[in-house]
Amino acid sequence: MKSLLPLVFIGPMAAGKSKIGRLVARRLSVPFIDTDKVIAAKHGPIPAIFAAQGEPAFRAYERDAVAEAMRGDAVVSLGGGAVLHPDTRLELAGHTVVLLTVTRDAVAKRLAGSGRPLLDGDDAVERWAAIADTRMPIYEALATETFDTSARPITQIADDIVTWARERS
Repeated sequence: MKSLLPLVFIGPMAAGKSKIGRLVARRLSVPFIDTDKVIAAKHGPIPAIFAAQGEPAFRAYERDAVAEAMRGDAVVSLGGGAVLHPDTRLELAGHTVVLLTVTRDAVAKRLAGSGRPLLDGDDAVERWAAIADTRMPIYEALATETFDTSARPITQIADDIVTWARERS
């Protein structure tokens, strides 16, 4: 399994990167690193970072967290915007990158009360769609494989990813 590690999850907000990544790591018996959790542990809650320091400060913290996470043999979940940094895109080249996608209808149910700074307000689904559409070409260019998370149980999706990963190793 070492040749596939780090195994990196990318995709839009609310696609299930953290939940599915955690399950995949458990099934592969490797550590799980959620870069958003790393940032929050070091710098405080993400909404507070956005409010007090702005998105550029958050993106700098995010870049550092991604660089550190990519050094280990782990399953790594990146925040939805982590791929915006050119250094992160370069770092992902040559690694196994799983893109998780989700439909607009499915994400509407997931966003309620999510506390995501870029999606505060009544038009959250429209803003999510605009952000996801803008980032999708980057996600697709980086992805080794894509799995949709819209309708199936996350345990089943995690099992499919583990099967796929084991077949590749």
